[in-house]
Amino acid sequence: MNSKGSESLSKTTKSILSKYGIRLNKNLGQNYLIDQNKRDQIINFANITKEDTVLEIGSGIGTLTIELAKRAKKVIAIEQDSNICEILNQRLKNEKIDNVELINEDALKIEFPKFNKIVSNLPYQISSPITFKFLDYEFDLAILMYQKEFALRMNGEVGSKNYSRLAAMLYFKCDVEKLSDVSCESFIPKPKVDSMVISLTPKESELDNEVFEAYSKFTKALFQHRNKKIRNALIDSRHIVSNLDKKEIKKRLNAIENEKLLEYLTKRVIVLTPEEILFISEELNPIFND
Repeated sequence: MNSKGSESLSKTTKSILSKYGIRLNKNLGQNYLIDQNKRDQIINFANITKEDTVLEIGSGIGTLTIELAKRAKKVIAIEQDSNICEILNQRLKNEKIDNVELINEDALKIEFPKFNKIVSNLPYQISSPITFKFLDYEFDLAILMYQKEFALRMNGEVGSKNYSRLAAMLYFKCDVEKLSDVSCESFIPKPKVDSMVISLTPKESELDNEVFEAYSKFTKALFQHRNKKIRNALIDSRHIVSNLDKKEIKKRLNAIENEKLLEYLTKRVIVLTPEEILFISEELNPIFND
């Protein structure tokens, strides 16, 4: 690292790992940030105050956790690796930090305690499911670091290679903003790809829970076959949107008379806007589930 600050965090991290004999597992997404400037930038993006309860997923040895705790009312830190969790717990005691609730669990399998902001260097392998899980909770702001390729898919333009189920889901829920690129050189062990810091700011959604749940199911079904026509994608993923068998789904699709809906059924998934997918879900959900 070029800066003195980055060297300091790098030295601290390597010293802790060496002291406890920890070998990081890249397959578990254990890539630790060692660039102090980037760490401070991420925390500053979150604008943490003593009114905030911050959720952190994959807290590791506390690179973000300790600094967040100094600014926040409370930090809820979730770390799956029990050995790493013990190290962080000892660091918190050494620093006399008592406003961190440290949870040694799989973040995908638990209910989160109440929070209002999220700040995380997310384990890469859970990027998609944990982001979808965040959408089930109310929060004010999320500052999240992802693999760059994944981050670009979060607001990919309709019809582009980056247009994804994730982008369609986030469209009605959050504003997505790119904040900063992070080089692979900023981590140990060094990953093969660069990362990106993004912000999620929840929108005031006009969709009630029932409507969004149907939209979510249809979006999932369609993007499993993003290059197929809507009709074929729905038939192939019928188990996601209905309990009907293939023959009955085809029968009900053939009985549709709505010209606008019929036109959409001939288009490919990748060219449909979120609003058009919403229209399809609102029209077909009662047909598939009566």
